[in-house]
Amino acid sequence: MTLRKVHVQKRKVKYEKGVPAKYLKNKKNSKSSVAKEIKRTSQAYKEGKYIDLKAVQRSRAVKKSNKSNSKTRAKKS
Repeated sequence: MTLRKVHVQKRKVKYEKGVPAKYLKNKKNSKSSVAKEIKRTSQAYKEGKYIDLKAVQRSRAVKKSNKSNSKTRAKKS
């Protein structure tokens, strides 16, 4: 009696504009500008150049505001 091995496929990450799509979700800035910034930063990191971490963190922290939630919060108060 021989047992067959089942091949489990690895999870495939969805890419958008050359970077993983999860990094472009819910951004206030355009997806292309965020993708360019990520690529630029990674290239500078690989080359050993100086990276202003505070500026990078500020730019990546900008998220879309959810207008529907802000309206409901105002009504509840």
